[in-house]
Amino acid sequence: AAGRLAPTCVLGIDLGTTSVKAALLVGAKQGQVVAESCSRETQAHTSSLEAGPQGMEQNVRRIIRALNECLAALPQQQLQRVTHIGISGQMHGIVFWKRDKGCTWTDCGRGPAFEPEEVSHLITWQDGRCSPTFLSSLPLPQSHINLATGFGCATVYWYLKRSPDFLKSYDAAGTIHDYVVAMLCDLKKPLMSVQNAASWGYFNSRNKSWNTDILKKSGFPIHLLPEVGDPGSIAGRTISAWHGIPKGAKVGIALGDFQCSVYSCLTERTDAVLNISTSAQLTISMPPGFQPPETPDPSSTVTYFPYFNGDYLAVAASLNGGNVLATFVDMVARWTEELGLRVQESAIYTQIIKAALAQNDSKLSVQPTIFGERHVPEQLASVTNIAGSDLSLGHVTRALCRGIVENLCSMLPVQRLTETGVRRILGSGSALARNEVLRQEVERIFPFPVVYGKDVDAAVGAAMVM
Repeated sequence: AAGRLAPTCVLGIDLGTTSVKAALLVGAKQGQVVAESCSRETQAHTSSLEAGPQGMEQNVRRIIRALNECLAALPQQQLQRVTHIGISGQMHGIVFWKRDKGCTWTDCGRGPAFEPEEVSHLITWQDGRCSPTFLSSLPLPQSHINLATGFGCATVYWYLKRSPDFLKSYDAAGTIHDYVVAMLCDLKKPLMSVQNAASWGYFNSRNKSWNTDILKKSGFPIHLLPEVGDPGSIAGRTISAWHGIPKGAKVGIALGDFQCSVYSCLTERTDAVLNISTSAQLTISMPPGFQPPETPDPSSTVTYFPYFNGDYLAVAASLNGGNVLATFVDMVARWTEELGLRVQESAIYTQIIKAALAQNDSKLSVQPTIFGERHVPEQLASVTNIAGSDLSLGHVTRALCRGIVENLCSMLPVQRLTETGVRRILGSGSALARNEVLRQEVERIFPFPVVYGKDVDAAVGAAMVM
C-alpha cells in the first residue's frame, strides 16, 4: 500500500572453508523467507611459510574480497533495509590482528567497505602442524572436548614454541568470523561465542570460561583470548554504513557454521542432521538439561557441541567429506596430465559421478580417511577387497562415496540414532547437493526417510538466529 514502510531485512553471512555466502531474509506470513542469496568462492588457500606442507592457511584479504563481492551482488534497495546482521563461519581456526590497525575503511562505489590491514593469514581447522607428539606435550585442558591440530589454542602454542616473534606482532585473535564482527563494530577486544570458544580448546563450556590458570602456568599469551558471550546475543552495532547497510545495524556475536546449518533446518528433536560439505557431520540434539562429561574420552567418535539456549548437539564430526572426493578428482586430473592429456577438474567430477551412477554396486571397500580423524589422527585411507571386475572409474567412485557415508555411520551408528528416537534424516551441504551417488549411499546405509535441504544453510541459520 502507498506510504506503507517496506519490511526490514536480516542479513546472514557464512564465511566457509571454500566460499562466502550471504542471504537476505524478510518477514512473511509463513515466517522468515530468503529474499536473495549469493555465493562466491574465496580461492584463499595459500602456502604456509612456517609450517610447510602440514600447514593449511588462507589469505584473509581474499576472503574479505569474496565477502565484498557477495554483498555487492545483493540488491542495494534491500541492503538499505537491513537492521540485523548474523555471521557464522568455519570453526576451530584462528586469525591474528592488531587492534588499532585491523582494517581500513574505504568507499567501494556502493558505500563504505573495510579492507584487512595488519592481519595474519587464517590458520584453518584443516591445519596439520600440531602432531600427536606435539599435542601430547601440551598441558591437559579442563574441557569436555579433546584438543586437536587446527584448534586455535593449539596453534597459538605451536607459534609460542616454534616462532614466538610471530605472536609479538599482534594483540588480538579470533576466528575469521570473529574478526569480521570486530571490524564491523570496532570492538576494542574481540568477542567470541561459546560455540567458537569451545572449538578452540581450553574452554570450559559448563562455566563458560577459558582455562586461564592452566594456560598462564605454561606461558600462553592469554591477552590474545577473546571475551566470551552467549550465541544469539548482540556483539555491537556497525560503526559505518557498509555496502549500503545503514550505520548502527545490530551485529550478532559470531556463530559456528555447523550450529547455524543445523539451526536452519532442525525443527524436531526426532530429526538427525547429516551434512557433507568440505568435511562431514552427523548430529542429533541432546535432551534439555544435558551436560557433557567433565573430561573428554580421547577415543570417542562423538563430540558435544554447544548449541543455543544452553542445549548441546551430539556430533560425529568427520574430517573426511567432500574434500576426499576433491582429492580423488585432483589425482585423476594429475594422472591424465602425466599421460599427456589435460581435462578440467569440473569435467572429471561430472564424468565420475555419471560413471558411478551406472554401477549400482561395488565389491571394493574404501576406508576414505586420508585426512585422519580427530579420534585417530594417525589413521590413513585404504582400499581392500580389490577384484579385477571392480576397477572401473564407476566402481571406484561408487565405493569411495559409500566409504565416506559408512565412515560417518561408524562414528554415530544407526543403533544409537534409533535409541535416541531419530525418525528422519535431514541432508544438507554442497557435496551432498551436487552428488547423487552420495545421496543414494546415504539412503542405502541409513534406515530412515531422508529429506534434502538447501546449500545456503549456515548463512540462513545465522540470519534466523537474529
